[in-house]
Amino acid sequence: MVARIYSPAKTATQSGRGKAHDWVLEFEPEQARTIEPLMGYTSSTDMKQQLRLRFETQEEAEAYARKNGIAYRVEQPRSRRVPKIAYSDNFRYDRFMPWTH
Repeated sequence: MVARIYSPAKTATQSGRGKAHDWVLEFEPEQARTIEPLMGYTSSTDMKQQLRLRFETQEEAEAYARKNGIAYRVEQPRSRRVPKIAYSDNFRYDRFMPWTH
């Protein structure tokens, strides 16, 4: 039973970073998912996959895992890279891709 502690990335469909500041503790799957033969549903007998605990800080998540004897690994969040782009760059004469109608 190994848990993963990480800070989720912002959703691609939203511009805000509302839930991206929390830290999440979730368990790695112990058993593979199976396909139910009659209906074709994907199922699993591993109930820990449904558990997702949220914490405000990484230290709180690690303390919870240590207190309950859960083996864990921490994935550090990647830094966000925002390219500097100006509207006027669309009309530069030395553009990488030429602008046409």
